[in-house]
Amino acid sequence: MKENVFYGKGIGSIKSDYPELFNAITVLNEAVFTGKALDYKTQKLIAVAIAVSNSDDRAIEKQFKSAIKEVGATKDELLDVLRVVLLTSGMPPFMKAVSILNKAFE
Repeated sequence: MKENVFYGKGIGSIKSDYPELFNAITVLNEAVFTGKALDYKTQKLIAVAIAVSNSDDRAIEKQFKSAIKEVGATKDELLDVLRVVLLTSGMPPFMKAVSILNKAFE
């Protein structure tokens, strides 16, 4: 199930120093991940694809772990996501993510 876990590097200071802003981020998260037209698992896999396309190691690792824990994403499902990224974003983000994916399932 969806958890309100945010992975941005500055989110800790936002939470402690600007609680009203953190609250707004939490409300936005709840408004985005509704599971209305697309179920939450599909939305999570889209978030994985976006993180991979951005080629951010830390975000990729966190999104993989979250998808595995929260929605039971399998290695095969995540590799399907990576195939789409390969087509749309190219080889470098794909290969980086394959390496991170393999470590997530070790």
